[in-house]
Amino acid sequence: MIAFLRLIARDALAAIRGWSWAKRGVVLGASIAFIAITAWVEVPAVSTLRDWAEQWGAGFPLLFWTLYVGITQFPVPRTMLTLASGILFGPWWGLAIALSATAVSALISLLIVRGLLGEWIKPRLRHPAVAKMSARLEQRGWLAVGSLRLIAGIPFSLLNYVAALSPVPVLPFVAATAVGSAPGTAAIVLLGDSLATRPNPALVVVMVLLAGVGVAGVVMDRRLPVKAGE
Repeated sequence: MIAFLRLIARDALAAIRGWSWAKRGVVLGASIAFIAITAWVEVPAVSTLRDWAEQWGAGFPLLFWTLYVGITQFPVPRTMLTLASGILFGPWWGLAIALSATAVSALISLLIVRGLLGEWIKPRLRHPAVAKMSARLEQRGWLAVGSLRLIAGIPFSLLNYVAALSPVPVLPFVAATAVGSAPGTAAIVLLGDSLATRPNPALVVVMVLLAGVGVAGVVMDRRLPVKAGE
């Protein structure tokens, strides 16, 4: 694996040397902007969102959905946005907004990263250090992605970036994201709704059980054989 990382670093430096100064400037500016947004942009507070809801009226759900998709393109925890969905929209609309925004956000992240790095990283996935992992993701990526989505501790955006650099097909990735994210998203939305109506401590137990199911899925994925040559 160390040799593979060295190969990636060497090839990346070689590719950057071949860029024009204009392209280097654009990429550097985009990288600085990405880091700045991640470091300084905060998820709006629920009180702020409520003020926006009064100002936007019937258009606020679309505004909130767009903010959800945009903010989660960056390595920012989506938990507060999901919680706000339950507080602001209730259990059913809150779940529909949060889950659909989650799936679309993951799709956009996948397409952006693959558009920028996909063709460059694809031939390097044949390296012996990652070939087996790549084959696993290509053949059964939906199971790995779905299982990892169930574990609350796995950063949402980071998994998007990693999956984008793997051969996992787009549609299975989006479907696995929606299915795997659904239980945890529902639990947080219901928690938000309970904060606005009545508390429900049992949701903590639900989150622990979901994490256990996610770990079980990862273990099952590791034990299932990967067919060579497919």
